[in-house]
Amino acid sequence: MLHGTYCFQYIHLRYLKATPLKRKTCWLPILSLFLFTVANAQVDSVALVKQAEVSTAILNDKDLVDVIHQLFNHHKGMPSKEAAAPARYHVAIFPAVGYTLQTGFAGILSANVGYYNGSGKDEKISSLSTSITYSQYNQVIIPVLADIWTKNNSLNIISDNRFIKYPSDIYGLGGRTDPNKGITIDFSAIKLHQTILKSVAKNFYAGVGFYYDQYWNIKAIDPETRRINALLQRELGDDEIASGVTLRALYDNRLNQINSDNGWYANLVFRDNRKFLGSGENWQSLLIDIRKYFHFPGNSHNVLAIWSYDWLTVGGTPPYLLAPSTGWDDQYNTGRGYIQGRFRGKNMYYLESEYRFRISRNGLLGGVVFANVEKFSAELSEQFNEWLPACGAGLRIKLNKHSGANICVDYGIGKDGSNGFFVNLGEVF
Repeated sequence: MLHGTYCFQYIHLRYLKATPLKRKTCWLPILSLFLFTVANAQVDSVALVKQAEVSTAILNDKDLVDVIHQLFNHHKGMPSKEAAAPARYHVAIFPAVGYTLQTGFAGILSANVGYYNGSGKDEKISSLSTSITYSQYNQVIIPVLADIWTKNNSLNIISDNRFIKYPSDIYGLGGRTDPNKGITIDFSAIKLHQTILKSVAKNFYAGVGFYYDQYWNIKAIDPETRRINALLQRELGDDEIASGVTLRALYDNRLNQINSDNGWYANLVFRDNRKFLGSGENWQSLLIDIRKYFHFPGNSHNVLAIWSYDWLTVGGTPPYLLAPSTGWDDQYNTGRGYIQGRFRGKNMYYLESEYRFRISRNGLLGGVVFANVEKFSAELSEQFNEWLPACGAGLRIKLNKHSGANICVDYGIGKDGSNGFFVNLGEVF
């Protein structure tokens, strides 16, 4: 992932409401989300939240750990606030079950760890997360993510590794493609993105990385397989590889990258893919990712978050499946309201705003409303000039009150009847 933060997530089951011609490949809503939660494995030593801030507010809040504890250990009672010892690590393990038309039933097991490597008041939280998704149709999704801040925030080590094997709809290029004329393809893919950043000033980091992406066994799974596969072989081939060095600059003054409620995040990544490094073609991209968070009203827990995400091709031509596309950012979170891959082009411009608020006073339940708009460059055709809006609302369930990790269930609505559920473990941005 290109971000300086890792939202603990990997359930992204989508539903696209469409005409009968397309309904055979659309996502259906999740029927069941939660089975149970086991969380909060504690280890003595430095607090996850710095001891000066292991607060009455946090202790008074509730998460799913507290709910499970009350349900199954009610005779023992909850630990007293005075007895609540700080922990170095807070671990959350989250099993779930979902259902979509394309995956059938899917079992998901997610785990995340949040911790600090130092005890200074400005220490940033480090995170590790992974999950395994296995579907009725033998589809597999396995991310292994790490966002490590060393003591005094001197180094930021970021590792984003994923294996995926699942169908994905493609619709051609542009902003006016027909939602009923998508092609469902299947493929396997591996992503290995490694970055190390060095502190050069307070909250400002610069560094280098190496990115490798490979897609293979690309094939159509629509009824007209022979004709479509011939087209795919001519246009895409049966594999795509991008391999290159990255230069990155990052400004991040947020204290909690898992669930940010204040500060700025600005991320600039230049990627140079080269044949001599194993890339299929020479091409370059530039990512400009800027986010702002602030409490609104100022004395409340409510947060207004704003996200600008520009994904640009600055040289050459990227492989089709690696070109900027809806929902194919590193966390698969852009474009709530549209199915993944709905729009694609050489350049993508994206803006989103989200308002986050508490529903319950103890923080267990929260809600969001959001709106986004995206546009794809007019470099190839005037059809790219159209702005593509979407909006929606969602529910937040506190999984871990110490790290701030939420279970996020959103419903988004886009143009041309597009709408669906979007489920994450961790905030969208």
